[in-house]
Amino acid sequence: MKDIFQKCREFAQFEDKIILQKTGRYPYFRPVSSAEEAEIIFEGRKLVMLGSNNYLGLTTHPKVIEAAVEATKKYGTGSCGSRFLNGTLDIHLRLEHKLAEFVGKEAALVFSTGYQTNIGILTALIGRGDFAVLDKWDHASIIDGARMSYGEVKRFKHNDLEDLEKVLASIPDDKAALIVVDGVFSMEGDIADLPGILKVAKKYGARVMTDDAHAMGVLGKNGSGTASHFGVTDETDIIMSTFSKSFASIGGFVAGDADVVDYIKHFGRSMIFSAALPPAAVAAAEAALDIMINEPERREQLWKNTHRWQEGLKSMGYDIGETQTPIVPVIIGDDKLTFEMWYQLQQNGVFVNPVITPAVPPGRQLLRTSIMATHTDEMIDRALEAFEKVGKKLGVIS
Repeated sequence: MKDIFQKCREFAQFEDKIILQKTGRYPYFRPVSSAEEAEIIFEGRKLVMLGSNNYLGLTTHPKVIEAAVEATKKYGTGSCGSRFLNGTLDIHLRLEHKLAEFVGKEAALVFSTGYQTNIGILTALIGRGDFAVLDKWDHASIIDGARMSYGEVKRFKHNDLEDLEKVLASIPDDKAALIVVDGVFSMEGDIADLPGILKVAKKYGARVMTDDAHAMGVLGKNGSGTASHFGVTDETDIIMSTFSKSFASIGGFVAGDADVVDYIKHFGRSMIFSAALPPAAVAAAEAALDIMINEPERREQLWKNTHRWQEGLKSMGYDIGETQTPIVPVIIGDDKLTFEMWYQLQQNGVFVNPVITPAVPPGRQLLRTSIMATHTDEMIDRALEAFEKVGKKLGVIS
């Protein structure tokens, strides 16, 4: 019988990976030695952090930290059980009530991670004979959840309403379909054409779900997401988000009609068979939510910083795609050049995330940068100077 570990040995001997590691250019699983704020300590040096999803800068907010500490003192470090049995705490229910009210839905349900949230929603709702209809640029957790369901998966070209309609038209009338899109697409920062998607969905009787992981705290009233941004909350059937971005914690939630959320609660295996979100994470997410609502100036600063960063890159001649958000891709178009630029920027005091195929299509390899409300003008200017220096040195810009 063939050894199942053979693939592991082959990967360990993968020449390109070995070369990158030996030259210090392997960018993955590298430890940060500080809180992930606007500046970090990375390999003993202070770098401007342009690789974090901490959009509102709340991971070190005193109120968030205090809430997590007090919850730990009261409830301990873990729930030690599933929500289905012994793991539900009163603070889980309080957070769910606040989240439902925040996004304008009847009910909400909290999961232990954002990934598990999408797995739980899609495996619960997409049954035999049902269809999951996904944008080709959807997050991996959406793709995995759809594949793990018993239904059929169909995909349409990114943000292409005409192709979406073709896909829906191919589904038999006696079948059910759920369209699932990222509200803000995580690699290139563009926004789903949610009003257009809802119009097409209504024509064919399909339901619509948005993954608002990168939209919460960024778009809409008080940062309540994509549906709010477009004024289509009532028409959007399911809203999902994570706590690991603007909420400065870990976990995720789904919100929608009460009967839909109740069904997911009873059939979402990733919730039923996982330990409940720990008290500190619940309390941190709740505190972050309160700050989102009560400190709108943070979101205003986030957008001010975003525009400064986008305009600075464009003025140098960088291709930043179709971004409309604090996620700003710098499209390089080549795997090795992307890695080299990541390394050179790090040497010049800037932390970014290199993204290569298959995470993005060939020719769209990029440096994923993301802006925070807590970046100062001086930090942004310093990062722009590094991008100009390195981009010219490597021939990415002239």
